[in-house]
Amino acid sequence: MSERIKKEDVARRLATRMDTDEATATAWVDGVIETLYEAFKAGESVTLPGFGGFFVRPEPKSWVFKFNPGQRLRALFGWSSTYTGKL
Repeated sequence: MSERIKKEDVARRLATRMDTDEATATAWVDGVIETLYEAFKAGESVTLPGFGGFFVRPEPKSWVFKFNPGQRLRALFGWSSTYTGKL
């Protein structure tokens, strides 16, 4: 099984990519997570081009939550994909 990274690792990588400090990157990660949570709580689905779509649907006694990976992720994992760019 592959290694799992934690939020702190994501923030550190984001800080490096965005050429900023880890506190700022952590604030961005938290902001994105909270924004997604609020959208799902409101029954909204979210699409992130290049990454995929998150779909929610309230059912009588529960919620349905699905992730539909984007073409780039499909190509990365060897699933059927039309993506031809850099992985």
